[in-house]
This record gives sequence, structure tokens and C-alpha cells, in this order.
Amino acid sequence: MLAVVAWSPPPVQTVREALFDTYQRLAPRERRSAPATIVEIDEATLAEHGQWPWPRTLLAELVSRIAEHEPAAIGFDMLFPEPDRFSPAEVSRLVPLPPELAERLERLPSNDAWFAQAIRGRKVVLAVAGLEEREPRGSPPLREYGRLLASVPEIDQAAAGRGLISVDMPERLVRRVPLVAQVVDAPMPALALELWRVGTGARHFALSDAGAGLLRVEFADAAVPVQRDGTMWLRYSRHDPTRFVSAADLLAGEADPELLRAKLVLVGVTGVGLLDYKATPLGEQVPGVELHAQLIEQIFDGDYLVRPSWALWLELALLAAGTAILIALVPSARVHFSVAAIAALLLAFFGAGMGAFVEGVLIDAAWPALGLSAAFAVLLAATLSEADRQRRELREAAARSAGELEAARRIQMGLLPDTTLFDAERRFALRALVHPAHSVGGDFYDCFKLDEKHLFFLVADVSGKGMPAALFMALCKATIKAAVVSAGAEPATALRRAAQEIARDNPETFFVTVFAATLELDTGELTSSNAGHEPPYLRGAAGVLRLPAAPRPPVGVPGTFSFTSESLRLVPGDALCALTDGVTEAMNQRGELYGHERLERLLASLPPGAAPREINAAVIEDVKRFVGEAAASDDLTLLALRWN
Repeated sequence: MLAVVAWSPPPVQTVREALFDTYQRLAPRERRSAPATIVEIDEATLAEHGQWPWPRTLLAELVSRIAEHEPAAIGFDMLFPEPDRFSPAEVSRLVPLPPELAERLERLPSNDAWFAQAIRGRKVVLAVAGLEEREPRGSPPLREYGRLLASVPEIDQAAAGRGLISVDMPERLVRRVPLVAQVVDAPMPALALELWRVGTGARHFALSDAGAGLLRVEFADAAVPVQRDGTMWLRYSRHDPTRFVSAADLLAGEADPELLRAKLVLVGVTGVGLLDYKATPLGEQVPGVELHAQLIEQIFDGDYLVRPSWALWLELALLAAGTAILIALVPSARVHFSVAAIAALLLAFFGAGMGAFVEGVLIDAAWPALGLSAAFAVLLAATLSEADRQRRELREAAARSAGELEAARRIQMGLLPDTTLFDAERRFALRALVHPAHSVGGDFYDCFKLDEKHLFFLVADVSGKGMPAALFMALCKATIKAAVVSAGAEPATALRRAAQEIARDNPETFFVTVFAATLELDTGELTSSNAGHEPPYLRGAAGVLRLPAAPRPPVGVPGTFSFTSESLRLVPGDALCALTDGVTEAMNQRGELYGHERLERLLASLPPGAAPREINAAVIEDVKRFVGEAAASDDLTLLALRWN
């Protein structure tokens, strides 16, 4: 994009000039002075004095009437390249007349002579047109014309000056006019410039280098900056009817003399159908002669537009700096922030361009803005593509993780004993279950026979959730089981040994609460030890009782602690319900906890002799009904044991 802007092919120039037109529409020039007046040959004049072109005797009369009001100078925005066909000699050749009359007509002065006589000595400037434009060959590189279209010599020699009226008209829209051009081998001023020179009495104008790729045209007390090729940007004001005086009013002696006195008077045709209307960037169609008047006003007010050579470098710098900001910002910032950033940059570009225009400098904000928009689109697409790639990778990682978690869940559940293996036992019935809050969790249970007369079981809850808790759970289960096997039927001793082992290799300082117990199967003697765990519930003939718990720390906390054992004799039919706090602390959508009272009411409502499977199912169903749509906040574990 930098290369395109620097090269500036025709499409780039078209967009650039369209932006400059927008500047003109937003801030048209204010008409502060009126140094020029236009005498227009309008529809009313043509209706009064006949169709165009007029006999030059009538133009001579028009010049005399203008001169009566003492203008500074008179300029004709029209060419007289052929002899007047209304001259007497021309009429005698065109119309069959008696020989004597034809001979008398040929001896009369021509209309061109009358017109030349009228303009001689009256500071009249005639228009010339450059033909066959060619590439510049010398320095400075002014626009060059190989031939010149001027008035007939008789009229041309009587004029005080000659001014160029050739203009740039892409799509009939005039933006620049040559203020000075190279015609054949000599510099030629524009009509407005020559009219100004003649009006001020200056003998010549000077052309010099103004720097920054500009030239300076100096005459009288004026110094006009122009582009390197001698062209000048027109800064338009709105069409103003007060610039015009009808030639019909002037010929009838009805014009206001103050509109002409000491003014630079331009004579031009404005009648509809004469095809001398030009389009302006303000969206108006104005007579061509008005462009010369606006150019004179610009020079008089010093209200210029220039495009210096450094403007292009500034535009390239704006594009490069803005794109660098986007390159640094877009990939790392949120989309709405990136959009706000480019919007701010675009507003800054166009604001700077508009501000420079007000100061008379043409800065193209369009192509830097288009380049910035293109860069933003590419960066945003790349960022979104990268984000999409990362999402795909995350989905793949999530899928892998989900598979790994599912495998971990299966492994964890496989570590827990299958309580259906005890279904053949007549002395007791036992069922246990674990519902992790996530795929894996830290709750676990264990149960196994120490011998034919003793059953060991425990319910435990590891601090934390998820994979770390699951890993710590596997360690604790194996360590506690090994301690139980070595310590025998005493739960307190087993917990003390397990606590020492777990605390020794526990860099993350996890801990586990444990309720462990040994049941003598023949007598119903229950020996238990509680390491900071939720006390279990005993459901017997007397109702529901929550077992007391000694204030002992969890297994795994730093330090050396002893654990105590409690004894309890069960009667046939008594059921013990051990659980983790995931049951009593289950939370519904209103933030309410399930609680101990609700659990006790549920256990009390069950029929006498309810099987452990029925107890667990009833508790799980009631907890789910209470929680509703709320997400599980903790692992949930139940172990129900009935001694028969």
C-alpha cells in the first residue's frame, strides 16, 4: 500500500482529488472582497441585441461603455481567431449586391478595426488558448503548449496584454488552472494573472523557486504560490450573482458605476446554450468566466491552496505509523478495542486533512485511511484465524482432556471396592457410592474384612477437588489400607501411622478427613476413630442418632497427633450411615444448604429395617430434589451398613 500511494497512479489520484473536493464542500472559501466584476452576455442581453456572436462593432461599444466607468482593466474571456463576418467587406462577398454598393462597402473600415480602435489604450487583456500540450523540456517544468490560438492580428496588436484560458477539465470538473505556462518558447500568464498585472501597472512578473516542490509568481505586491508545473489550485466560494452585471444594462446605461470603477472587469458569455459552463467541486455549474473572477479573488485575499512535495511523505508516514500501531495492537487487544483504535486513527487522519485544508495545504487522508483499513482487515482476519486455530486446538485438547478425565474416573472408581461382593453375608449388609462433583474427585470409601470376624470400613474426604484431589485420594487410600493391615483392628493406631506417612511426602499440604471403623461381626461391637470428618448417623429402634466426634485434626496436616477410638455396641437391625459433607452442604439455586436436620428427618422417615441400598437411594434422591438445577458444589459419598 505504501508503494501504491507513493506511485500515485490515476486511480489513486482520482480518489485523492475526490477527497479534496469533499474538503471544498465542507469548507468553501468565504468571499471577503470583490476585486473583479463580470460583465455577462446573458439571455437578456442576447434577447435585446441579437444572437451570438455579435458584430464586433457592438463589442466595441460595450468596451466604450465599460471604459466610461474607469475600471482598472478589462479582460475578455473569449477568442477572436477569425475576421468578423459582419464586416462590410465580408458582407459584400456573402450577399449579392450591386457592384457600386459592394465597392463602397469594401472601402469601409472592418468591424475588427473598430474593435481594435475601441480597445487600444484602454488596458484590455485578450484571451489566448494553448494547443498541443506536450511534456516539459526545460526547467522549471512548466506545462508546455506547442501552438497558440490567439485573436486576429489586427485586434491582438491593440491589446495591452494576453492571458491564457486553458484549464484542466477531467470530467468537466475544474480543480486547477495554469497560472503560468510555457507557450511555444515563452512563459504565458493566465488571463486572471495578466489582467491583474495590467490593472496594477506592473511591467512584468517573476517566477522563482519557493521550495517544497512549489514555485512563486511575483508581480506588483503579490506573491502567489503555485505547483511545480505552474498550475494553481482553485479554492472555490459559492456562486454569487453579485459578481455579475448584465451587458444589456450596461449598454442601456442602467448599470451601477461603482460595480465597475477601479475593478478588474471580465467580459464573458453566460447565456444558456453557449456551452461555457464548468463544474466545480462544490457541485455547482458556473459560467467559465466566473472561474477567472474567483482566481482573482484568491490572489487578492491571499487565500491559496497548495500541495507541497512533503505532503506525500507525510501521508506515507501516517500510513506507516498507523499500520505499526495496528500491528502492535490488533493481535493482542480485544476486538472492540481494536475497532475503537482504528476508528480513532481514521478520525485523526481525516481531522488532520481537514485542518490542513483550512490552513491552505492539501493533505490526502483518503489513501492512508484506505491503507489503514486494508491493514486492519488483514490483521483482524489473521487474528480471528489464529483465534479459530487456538479454539480448535483447545477443543481438541478439551476432548483429549475429557478422554483422560474419563479414563481417570474409571481408574478412580476401579480403586473403590465393589460392595456387592458382601451380598452373600448374612451378618451384615453394606452399600457405598461416590458421586464426584467433577469427572474425578477426592472422596473415597473402603471396606474389607480383616478376618472372618472383623470388617473394616472408612469414608474419607480429601481437601480440594478435581485431578489433584483424585491423585491425593489414591495415595491416601493405599497408605491408610497399608496402615490398617499392619495395625490390625484398631482404627486409631492405623490413622496415626497413616498420618505420619502422608505428612512426610505432602509438599502441597493436602489433608484428608476420615471416619474409620472396625465392626466385630459376631457381637456387633463397633470401634471407630474420627479424624476431622463428618460424624455418621446411627439409625436404630430409638430413632436417628448422630455419633459424637472427638476434636481430632485431619490426616496429613503437619505435626504429630494421636487419635482416639470410640466403642459402640450395635443391636440387630441398627444401620450406620457414614457420609461426606457433600451431602449436608449441598446447595440449591437460592444458596440454601441441605443441612443436618433435613437429613435426620429423611433417615427417620425410612421404614424399619431399610436396606443400605434403599438408604443410599433415598438420600441421593432427596439431595437431588433439593439442589434442583444448581451445579454440584462438592463430591458426595455415602456408605450405609446394617448389622443383622
